Amino acid sequence: MVTNDTYITATEVCALLHKLADLHVTLPITVVLDNARYQKCALVLATAAELHIELCFLPAYSPNLNLIERLWKFVKKQCLYSHYYADFAAFKMAITTCLEQTSTTHKVALDLLLTLRFQRFEKAQFMPV
Repeated sequence: MVTNDTYITATEVCALLHKLADLHVTLPITVVLDNARYQKCALVLATAAELHIELCFLPAYSPNLNLIERLWKFVKKQCLYSHYYADFAAFKMAITTCLEQTSTTHKVALDLLLTLRFQRFEKAQFMPV
C-alpha cells in the first residue's frame, strides 16, 4: 500500500510501480489505471517500461469499469458515514484499518462488490445524433 496525505502525482504513481517491482514476482505485472493526466505522463510511462510493468488504461469516463471507485465507496460507507474523528490521525487510521481488513473482515462483502461481471447488451442499437 502506498499512502499520502496530500494530492496524488506522477511521483506517487512511480513509487507504487517501484513497490510492485520490488515484490519480485515471476509473473508479468499489469496495472490498470484511469486516464488521469499524472498517470499517462512521460515519467510514469518511462518508469513502467524500465520496470517491465504493463500499464492498461481504462476508457475515458468509465467509472463503472474502475474497481477502485467501488472500493472507495465501500470504504466511505465503513469509515465516513455517521462517524466522527477527533483528528486527522484517527481518520487516517480508520481508513488504513478498513483497507487492511479487505481480505479478512470485509472479504465477503468485497467479493460481491468487486466482481468483474458486467452487464452486457448483446443486441444494442445506437442512433446517430
